[in-house]
Amino acid sequence: MSAAGKPLLLLIDTDPGVDDALAILMASAHAEVVGLTIAAGNVGLVHTVGNALKLVEVLAVPIPVHAGCASPLVLPAAGAAFVHGADGFGDIGYPPAKAAASGEHAANAIVRLARERPGELTLVALAPLTNLALALRLDPELPDRIARLVVMGGAVSGRGNFERVPTEFNIGFDPEAAHVVFEAWPQFDLVDWEACVRHALAFERFDAMLAAGDARARFYASIAGTARRFNQANGRPGMIVADALAMAVALQPQIVTRAEQRHVAVELGGALTRGATVVDWDRRHGRPTNANIVLDVDQARFEALVAGALGAVAAR
Repeated sequence: MSAAGKPLLLLIDTDPGVDDALAILMASAHAEVVGLTIAAGNVGLVHTVGNALKLVEVLAVPIPVHAGCASPLVLPAAGAAFVHGADGFGDIGYPPAKAAASGEHAANAIVRLARERPGELTLVALAPLTNLALALRLDPELPDRIARLVVMGGAVSGRGNFERVPTEFNIGFDPEAAHVVFEAWPQFDLVDWEACVRHALAFERFDAMLAAGDARARFYASIAGTARRFNQANGRPGMIVADALAMAVALQPQIVTRAEQRHVAVELGGALTRGATVVDWDRRHGRPTNANIVLDVDQARFEALVAGALGAVAAR
């Protein structure tokens, strides 16, 4: 719920993806979702759209799905099928959803929904920022119409998860799009990869939530197996559900226990650093702050939101 007691209205730009799926389950449990705009990223657009439609079917909630960009703005980029499975949902062979995506492009849908509900929407960007960059080119006044932007992206001290070491996947997949968004948006919340690693779900806690949950948990357990095995095999401290952490920050801003306000830019050149998020930690450049960088959240409250989304406890 919003501070005024009304349902929080979310517009989610996403590339499902296992952690995107958990974030969407959280959004449906704790807010009202007005639309899903879909980009390529974790896997190709055919799969990310299909996965979004399947999630909406599992939730049995009428959320419009709008297909968007099938590639980055400028240069091609590799996806993350090695984490999520070739289809993005663990290659379990789920039956395709009966519904289809709308005929409206995701960028157009973002612009339209913001104009229809000016000042009401929280936009949660969980994918490469391609759709949002195009929406900004269509409507440069878009930031004035969106109440709040929460971005999952970046690695603020250079420990990323992309092929270029300092770079995080969402920003590294389409650095030009991220540059457009970061330059145009006067203030946004940034939930970076490094915070997501610090707030991984311990494997035993994650497994317990799935075991205690309802049909949503059973579906999520079925698609999350490949990602869980990848996390464990690579020595991670638990199940890293990056998009779920960003969604928790969107749902409950007060969950943040430590943050810093700084200017963040995106490196567009550099053989080793293209797509890196460059934070002006010491305020040397004199540029206005554009990012509220989330460093830590209340882990217990985060896990409660996740459990609620899986039906393991009453949603709160």
